[in-house]
Amino acid sequence: MPLITPLPTDANKEVIELAEFFNETLGFCPNSVLTMQRRPAIAKAFINLNMAVMANEGRVTAEQKRLIGYITSANTGCRYCEAHTILAAERYGGSEDRLENIWSFRESNLYTPAEKAAFELALAASSVPNAVDDEITAQMHEYWDDGEVVEILGVISLFGYLNRWNDSMGTTMETGAVDAGERLLSKSNWTRGKHV
Repeated sequence: MPLITPLPTDANKEVIELAEFFNETLGFCPNSVLTMQRRPAIAKAFINLNMAVMANEGRVTAEQKRLIGYITSANTGCRYCEAHTILAAERYGGSEDRLENIWSFRESNLYTPAEKAAFELALAASSVPNAVDDEITAQMHEYWDDGEVVEILGVISLFGYLNRWNDSMGTTMETGAVDAGERLLSKSNWTRGKHV
């Protein structure tokens, strides 16, 4: 049972107009946003931040950003965000092999050295205490320019917010996200957990 029940999609016209963004990303408006709309300013600020962070202005692709979000979410244990990010990664072209083998990224030739550096940053930056060190910093600068590093850390930080929000809220998981989690994360022992 969620801490706060999401409002219906027609509760705030301005929020839902902005939330159209998620129809491309996920195919539906997430319940996290429907809960945030109890304070429309929070919902609108979040959606605008999400759109800014997920905009592709450098070489970091939409699929890569969702994989970074997935690694961040799995590392912090947010089942809700794991399902949403893996679904979005698939919708943005992630192959079954790339999605299925994400946790063997260090040994896999499915991911570039640049992606591996970003994934290491995602793990280190989403750890408590933070584990970003000189080696990770050097790897990031080897493969990504300053703007791209900002984009990547923006994704990690955005999902830090979402992981805390959804895991604390116990946000009810939508059918599309449950289906994606069961289909795409079956080898990782994923469950929907408290997100019923």
